[in-house]
Amino acid sequence: MQRRAFLTAIFSGAAALTVTADEARASFFEDIWAKERGRKVSGDKSGKTRKLSNDRTRPIKYKGRQTVTFASNEQPGTIIVKTNERALYYILGNGKAVRYGVAVGKEGFSWSGTARVGMKRENPRWTPPPEMIERTPKYAKWANGMPGGIPENPLGVRAIYLFNKGGDTGFRIHGTNAPSSIGTAASSGCIRMLNQEVTELYDKVKVGTKVIVF
Repeated sequence: MQRRAFLTAIFSGAAALTVTADEARASFFEDIWAKERGRKVSGDKSGKTRKLSNDRTRPIKYKGRQTVTFASNEQPGTIIVKTNERALYYILGNGKAVRYGVAVGKEGFSWSGTARVGMKRENPRWTPPPEMIERTPKYAKWANGMPGGIPENPLGVRAIYLFNKGGDTGFRIHGTNAPSSIGTAASSGCIRMLNQEVTELYDKVKVGTKVIVF
């Protein structure tokens, strides 16, 4: 009996050590992920996401455009972007909207407000602003603009330019050469869409369309 109890204690201790090591590894990698993206609190059954200091959450998986129920007093054709959802809604009316997944501004670059579509461009030319060149010197070679229609162009195949009373805001709704960024906070403030979906939206949207971002 004593020998059996002794062996039981040894195996129990080994199992405990294994669990502790596994939990430590899991905690280590979860902490790294949490610092980068944010995560749902382990064991939290509320369904809420823990807000971290960088104000970003785990990327939202995107399955493609959908027509959804969406209550709004805005006129059909209005665009509403919910940055916390990484979603753009094109209002259809009668309580319906088309929902598109988007990428939004990363920390320090996100914005909110009301604007209007000032112009639209196919295969838009991309010109990085001086502050972006200062942050990323390799963009200096495109100071006079990157031609549209090439795979390197970060605006993708279409761009919808947002204006307010002061003119061009500098923000756009546009395609992307980084489709994996959809569902994340990754841009310098612009709203990114998949190229095939921004083309669809582009064809629907008229100059003067109201755009609400929050």
